[in-house]
Amino acid sequence: MKADPMGVLVGAHFLDGDHACCEGALAAGCRMVFGYPITPSTEVVERIARRFPMVGGVFIQMEDEIASSIAIQGAAWGGKKVMTVTSGPGMSLMQEHIGFAAMTETPCVFVNVQRGGPSTGLPTLPGQADMMQARWGSHGDYEIIALSPNSPQECFDLTIVAFNMSERYRVPVMFMMDESVGHMTERVIIPESTEIDIEPRRLTRAQPSEDYELYAPEEDLVPQMPPVGAGYRFHVTGLTHDEKGYPVMNAWVQEKLVRRLVDKIRKNASEIAINQEFELEDAEVVIVAYGITSRVVQRTMFLAREKGLKVGVFRPVVVWPFPEDRIRELAGRAKAFVVPELNYGQVYYEVERLVAGRAPCRLVDHGGGALHDPADILKVVEEVLR
Repeated sequence: MKADPMGVLVGAHFLDGDHACCEGALAAGCRMVFGYPITPSTEVVERIARRFPMVGGVFIQMEDEIASSIAIQGAAWGGKKVMTVTSGPGMSLMQEHIGFAAMTETPCVFVNVQRGGPSTGLPTLPGQADMMQARWGSHGDYEIIALSPNSPQECFDLTIVAFNMSERYRVPVMFMMDESVGHMTERVIIPESTEIDIEPRRLTRAQPSEDYELYAPEEDLVPQMPPVGAGYRFHVTGLTHDEKGYPVMNAWVQEKLVRRLVDKIRKNASEIAINQEFELEDAEVVIVAYGITSRVVQRTMFLAREKGLKVGVFRPVVVWPFPEDRIRELAGRAKAFVVPELNYGQVYYEVERLVAGRAPCRLVDHGGGALHDPADILKVVEEVLR
């Protein structure tokens, strides 16, 4: 197992998505993970428990997902890059602390290897029904970033992106894998650490003083963080707070704070966006798909093109914030949109909202437990073109 001096793997490896996620976290500079075993994400933390001690990192198995989701935030404020790992039921338990991370602007990564639900559901089989929960699961108004990989290679690459985005925007980032991607094994190329771009923590340039403002934003609406143990005195709270971090209970401060929490993502959405497009130049039907389903529809597109049907694929790699401008643009020229998902319509409703009646939209839903048949999606494509 070839590794660089920092203990990070390099070269070509055959890894499943869960293991590649672990290696991506290491390459991103994560050295502290708290978690609790839950199928189908357990392999991530099993590998973390073995690998992190090799590079001076720490993994702690907590008593439950609630403890895990708040422990990472204490570690983040202590100066560490942090992550927790779970699946559907565990993600449900973490929602209050996701809201806390958004309100306190704590950089952290939540990995969710999705499975079929609700409740205990299908622990060993795939699903994509946690997408809306990732976006809206906690109460109140806030914005997060969510990425959806479709291969073990992307589980490595995009885990690094997730950490970089969490540091860049000081926001909890959801890494929305699924059982199929987590458990498939493919070739993963890991570059030398010197070739990987790592976003450093946004440390304050202000000097410690009684007037220090913990949450004073920069031009991009994101504040800097203080280094721990350097003389800064600050207060971190989930209550509505002023720029010093102290609770202030009035509507004016609420509007100023929460508006900024929302705008720092919405106004930077074009910079955050990562999309993949296939054969869209002449496409009359646009298939919108993410995660493992974005691989299934590649076959659908191939079958459709063999029949002379002009079909293309639009894949949001960053699902939240949703690529609204691009969907609106495509809606101005496409004849129809088809959205297959391993749920009963979560991202589909975003597409339908943005198309706004300019073209038919069809959902190809699936309750999870297996993947779509590309031929079934093709039938829907043929129906919308009649």
